Amino acid sequence: MMEYINIFGAVFMVIIMIPNIIYGIKCKDGFINKWNNKTVEIVEQIGRFGCFGFMVVNIPGCSFGWWYDEAFAVYLIANAVLVILYCIIWAICFWKNTIFKALALSIIPSVVFLFSGIMSRSILLIVSAILFAPAHILISYKNV
Repeated sequence: MMEYINIFGAVFMVIIMIPNIIYGIKCKDGFINKWNNKTVEIVEQIGRFGCFGFMVVNIPGCSFGWWYDEAFAVYLIANAVLVILYCIIWAICFWKNTIFKALALSIIPSVVFLFSGIMSRSILLIVSAILFAPAHILISYKNV
């Protein structure tokens, strides 16, 4: 049985948000969306907030625990590597606006969310990640 709160998911979320917060502070104008598609934006936001919430909160009856005994260790190691990679790419590409940066910084968190949902068997996190990933990657790509 999983706990209601996934403290490790919360830690991963906080670490992923740190470069975004720094970017928001350093770049007061923020992100300018050059590609306006309201449907894709709404799907992305629904998926984003679902991912943020369900990375941290396990809803009984929708989260079924780790696939196998070592799944939690695999979850921790894989997500730690992905989150560290995300932060490194942010640091290296901070002032650049390239396809690599856009895709890397949209694909990595998408993989973290989907992988976390699969490993923890969280139906709501998987659904949120499936909504978030293609929309976020598409918006990131279209704005380069």
